[in-house]
Amino acid sequence: MGVYVVTGGSGGIGGKTVEILRAQGHEVINVDLKDGDICANLATQEGRDHVIQTLHEQYPDGIDGLCCNAGVNGTGSNLKLIISLNYFGAVNLAHGLFDLLKKKGGSCVVISSNTISQGAARMDLVDMLNYSQTKPINEERILNIVDKFDGTNLHVGNSIYVTTKYALARWVRRVSPAWAANGVRINAVAPGNVATPMTVNMGENAKSALAALPIPINYGTDDLMAAEDIANVIVFLASPLAHGVNGNVMFVDGGTDALLNSEKVY
Repeated sequence: MGVYVVTGGSGGIGGKTVEILRAQGHEVINVDLKDGDICANLATQEGRDHVIQTLHEQYPDGIDGLCCNAGVNGTGSNLKLIISLNYFGAVNLAHGLFDLLKKKGGSCVVISSNTISQGAARMDLVDMLNYSQTKPINEERILNIVDKFDGTNLHVGNSIYVTTKYALARWVRRVSPAWAANGVRINAVAPGNVATPMTVNMGENAKSALAALPIPINYGTDDLMAAEDIANVIVFLASPLAHGVNGNVMFVDGGTDALLNSEKVY
């Protein structure tokens, strides 16, 4: 059995991922702000460093998988948190644990979103986030820029959210060849609208926006995707069964993206 690290594993998609992996007999380390096996704020570099150091001390022989699930949606007013947690919390942690994944020929899965194909991302910020794959990105500079935006505007918050998810997907594509050449696969999962504590606590405007996007497999109902639907795919991509899958952005949205972009095959 393997050793897997899951961020944001105290509930929602991350919680289901932890549950499935443990049911398969794996050792799973849940990294979360609270109720985790390792409690840390991944929106800060100090929190990320704490996790990286702890895992190196506890698992010097390596880990089999890293599932970067921790994140926040765009309905809150803290735009800097969206950037720091959704993007830097995943990318910086993955870079910091790469050597542990390499030791065991492991795999990494990050959580993007099916909204990346819907045109709401700010490509100027995406380009800044993806500026370099070899040098550290100036996180503070980007946060200072975002701090000038109107965080109370739902459209602005959604745009920043999609920006982080687009940048994550592009980062995965860019690093995947080099990572695979060193024995580490990396993929992204792009969920659709999922029933989680995050969506339950959304305001009415945000819920109405979710309802406007149909989910073909749930046609005729008001049901969102189940967290387990997404977690099953994460577990598969992190497993040796997905050995041939690398650099993929897998849409797990019940067919929403195919409905909206039926002519787009690549």
